[in-house]
This record gives sequence, structure tokens and C-alpha cells, in this order.
Amino acid sequence: MAPTELKELKVQLQELLDKGYIRPSISPWGAPILFVKKKDDSVRLCIDYRELNKLTIKNRYPLPRIDDLFDQLQGAKVFSKIDLWSGYHQLKIKDDDIPKTAFRTRYGHYEFLVMSFRLTKAPATFMELMNRVFHDMLDTSVIVFIDDILVYSKDKETHVMNLRAALQRLRKEKLYAKFTKYEFWLNEVAFLGHVVSVEEIKVDPSKIEAIVK
Repeated sequence: MAPTELKELKVQLQELLDKGYIRPSISPWGAPILFVKKKDDSVRLCIDYRELNKLTIKNRYPLPRIDDLFDQLQGAKVFSKIDLWSGYHQLKIKDDDIPKTAFRTRYGHYEFLVMSFRLTKAPATFMELMNRVFHDMLDTSVIVFIDDILVYSKDKETHVMNLRAALQRLRKEKLYAKFTKYEFWLNEVAFLGHVVSVEEIKVDPSKIEAIVK
């Protein structure tokens, strides 16, 4: 790794330790690491779990089709979008499985105490959790795709109740939203690569522009 990457590695490892997401490990497992560049040109530490994922029994819980989710929005006029804070990291890993998440770095061996983004079971496991959390609200006032939540209503009065109920449910289940990225009380909202409004649901033009470029 370049000196700048080693410096960033130290910083991100310390952040994960401070948040209680990882701990030092003596596990015989040890996945390699890599950095992935984000949209703002910063980098995120990622673990290459390909070998572990090959040995993992897959969670066959189905992810919903995006078209099916959008079918539920017919007639909706008011929208609020909620992003969960480090979604997967809000799930704890079973004690017996923690050593399997170990990864090796220049500065030591560590293992995850919470679900890591690169584990093959992560999306389906989180989707299953969210469906349980919102089971009585799905397709009536809430649609969910993994850690992306959209609350929708036919009028503002109903939206007050729907949004309050969704936020109270998250609080009850101790799932924490990222309120720096919330979008409440919208007539048009970008969600899952589309722009949703009362008039139509269309592909987000910014996504098309990114593909063209």
C-alpha cells in the first residue's frame, strides 16, 4: 500500500474500533483488504470476503423486484425517504461466526462484531429484518429495499400518521436513521434509481447521465 493508503487505513481501523464494530482477533481466518473510491473521491476500507462467501450457505430470502415496489405507490402524493445509519452495521453477528469475519492488515488482525458490507448473506438478512420490522405497514404506507425506506401517503394528514408510525417503529427496534440525509414531505423524490412523483415514476436522469459519461 502507498503511504497515503496506510495513513487512511490507520484512521478507518481506529474508527471501526471506537464504534465497537471490530476488535483484535486471533482467528485462523484472515481475508485481505482493499480500498474502494467513493463518489467524493474519498476511499472506504473493504474486506475481500470472496473465499469466505464461497463456503457460506446462502440466505435465499428473496429481495423484492423494484417494479413490484413501485406498483404500490399508485395514488401517493406525499413522500418521505429515510436512510439508515450504516445499515448492515446495526446487525450483530452470532458469537460463533465472529472469527470467520477476521481480516488481516499491516497493523494487525481484526474481526467484525457486526455485519460487514461484503458478506454474501448481508443483503438478504437485512431485507428479512426490515420486512419483519415493517410487516404491517408494507404496501400500505411503507416500501423497503434493504436499508432504503420510503414512506408514502395520499394526503398530508395521513402522512403525519404514517411518518410518525414508521419513525416510532425504527425507534422501538433500535434501528437508527441518518437524519443528515433524510428527505421529508416531498411531492417528488429520488428513490432506487428512479424519480417518483404523483404524475409518474421515471428513471433518474442523473443515473442515465452517469452511464453515458
